[in-house]
Amino acid sequence: MSETTHDGTVAVTAAPSPDEGLTAAELAAKYGLSVSGARPSLVEYVRQLWGRRHFILAFSQAKLTAQYSQAKLGQLWQVATPLLNAAVYFFIFGLILHASRGMSRDVYIPFLVTGVFVFTFTQSSVMSGVRAISGNLGLVRALHFPRASLPVSFSLQQLQQLLFSMIVLFVVAIGFGSYPGPAWLLIVPVLALQFLFNTGLALIVARMGAKTPDLAQLMPFVLRTWMYASGVMFSIPVMLRDKPHWIATLLQWNPAAIYMDLMRFALIDGYGAENLPDHVWAAAGGWAALFAVGGFVYFWKAEERYGRG
Repeated sequence: MSETTHDGTVAVTAAPSPDEGLTAAELAAKYGLSVSGARPSLVEYVRQLWGRRHFILAFSQAKLTAQYSQAKLGQLWQVATPLLNAAVYFFIFGLILHASRGMSRDVYIPFLVTGVFVFTFTQSSVMSGVRAISGNLGLVRALHFPRASLPVSFSLQQLQQLLFSMIVLFVVAIGFGSYPGPAWLLIVPVLALQFLFNTGLALIVARMGAKTPDLAQLMPFVLRTWMYASGVMFSIPVMLRDKPHWIATLLQWNPAAIYMDLMRFALIDGYGAENLPDHVWAAAGGWAALFAVGGFVYFWKAEERYGRG
């Protein structure tokens, strides 16, 4: 484009840009640009997560191996730690406070050990999950991958640790007269449902911990309260039989108590169905589905914010 100036010369001006007047969003759409680290759709996110399944498994195995690498007893601490906790609880609650009321010793000891092992599975998953993002910021900022891979991997690590510890749990059950039978097959669906519940809960606290790292300092107190309210060391209906019925019902329906009671029912011959709340399998499946799906969606909604700020 040209025009004549006042002195008769011709001035040449640049043609207006075809992008002039377009907003940043319109420019990005025109040239096919996208936001770096933008959250994908939920279906695409699931596809990406499935594509990282080998990384998730390898990462969980590496974390499990490294967990006790500096200890002389190594992986034996996976079993020794919950066993020592069970021994302490038996001394305090079984011998001193007589929390075993209503149960013989042959039932109470495997009852207690099972409760400690199963609750530790949930407790460790939550504690690992709350630090999944905040404790791995270097990895999160350096590589592009679905961030849900981390809490899922930590939950898988705790499942592998529990499976290793189940050998000792079987020995304890057999040692006190509960021998393998058809009921032991129920262990598989119980663990599957609890794993789904734990993973969903780990995803929830992972998002919360990413925004508020101090949550990791508060969580042990929350988990300790949850443990005492879940009947790890005592039978809820027996211990609370002189209290209003709704209190015992509320505590029995909490997910930690449900998964512990189902595992006890499967393993211990003297722990019958009368100790379980009504519709216990429906409750176990409901808690697992609610937290697995809800926790996954809740975590996914903040995907683009992890590792920033």
